[in-house]
Amino acid sequence: MSEKWAIEEIHLNATMEATFWSNPVEESGFRYRATHLDGKRAPKVILCDDERIRPGIPCLVRIKQIKKHKNPNHGTIEVEFVRLLSFKLEGVYLDPVISTKLQILLESGLNILLDGPQGSGKTSVARAIAKALGMRFVFFNCSAVIEATDFLATIQVRATEQGQPVTDFLKTDFLRALEEAHEQPQQRFLIFLDEFNRCQESARNALMPALDTTRRIYHPINNAFLSIPDNVQFIAAVNRGNEFSGTFGIDAAQLDRFAPLQMDYMPAQEEEKLLFERHPEVESEVVRQIVEIANRVRRSAELSMNLSVRATEEACIYLKHPLFQDRQSRVLAEVLKSSFCGRFSGRWDDVHSDAGAVWATIQDVLRIERKKNP
Repeated sequence: MSEKWAIEEIHLNATMEATFWSNPVEESGFRYRATHLDGKRAPKVILCDDERIRPGIPCLVRIKQIKKHKNPNHGTIEVEFVRLLSFKLEGVYLDPVISTKLQILLESGLNILLDGPQGSGKTSVARAIAKALGMRFVFFNCSAVIEATDFLATIQVRATEQGQPVTDFLKTDFLRALEEAHEQPQQRFLIFLDEFNRCQESARNALMPALDTTRRIYHPINNAFLSIPDNVQFIAAVNRGNEFSGTFGIDAAQLDRFAPLQMDYMPAQEEEKLLFERHPEVESEVVRQIVEIANRVRRSAELSMNLSVRATEEACIYLKHPLFQDRQSRVLAEVLKSSFCGRFSGRWDDVHSDAGAVWATIQDVLRIERKKNP
C-alpha cells in the first residue's frame, strides 16, 4: 500500500482521521493544519479552523473542499471537525495513566524524558508516537557524543584527489533535521535522543538553550546560533542505575528542561499478547512460560540487573525457526540458557553468579510445569 494518497483517492464528504498542529501560515485564515489522513501522507495540506481541535490529538474530520492547483505541490484540502479521538499507539503497550500524561505533554509541546529499565520499550514508544502523529522520526544516539559540537557535526579527515589530508565537518542527522524543519514548516519532526545520559554532562550542556524557552543551539559549521522551530519535538531516553556502566548523572537544571515519565515493563498478559502478535508460530503455552520466567527474574531482589523485553523477543525468534519449531517445549530451557542467562554476569552453571540464579529460576518454573502437565 502506498504511503501517500493520490488526489483522486480523496473524496468529498469522506470521514477520515487527522492530527492537527498550529498553522504557521497566519495569512491562510486557518488556525490548524495537518499532513496525514488515516495515517498516510495527504496530497495537499489539510486545513481546519474549528476551535474544538486540540493540537497533537487525533480527530475525525469530513472532507469539505478540495482546492487543486496547476502546481501539483500546491492546493489545499479543507475539512470540517467531527470529533476528537482517544490517543492510541499501534504495536506498543502503555500504562493508561502514562498514556494520558503523554497525550497532555505532546499537546503542550514540552520536552519529554522517558526513564525506564532497558528493553522496556522507550524507543518503540517514541517511534509509535511519530507514526501516530505523522511526524518524521529522527533517531540520535547520544552515546557517541564526546564534545558539545558532536550533536550537530563530526570532524572527519579525508584525502583530496591530490592525496592531501583535509578536515571536514559532517552534519549529523540531528542538524539535518533542524535545517529541514526550517525549510518544511508544515512537517513536524520528533528528534529522539537515545541514551541521553551516556554523553558527558559538559556536552549535554550545549543542548540547554535548545531545550528551554531560548530554543536555539550553536551551529559549529556556520559559527552562529540556529533557532529551533516550533515544529520540532524532543524526546529523550535514559537508563539510570548502578548496573549501567558509562553513564553520567543528570543534574537538576538539565532534568528541569524535561517532563519526566517513568516507564516499566508491561504486565505479563500484555507481553504475552505482544509476543503472540509478533510470533504466531510459537506455541501459546510456550509463550506463557517464557513470560512467566521473565517476570520471576524481573521480580528477583537478588539480581543486579533486569531482563529486557528484547530477551523474550529473542527467545521467540529462536523457537519459531524451522530448526526448533517442531520441538519448542523440549528446547525451551536451552534457548533461555542463552537468551536469559547470557544477559547476566557469570555462567549458567555457577550457582553463585547472577546467571546461575536465573538458570535456577528457569529450572524451577519448568519443573512445576512438568508436574502440572506430565
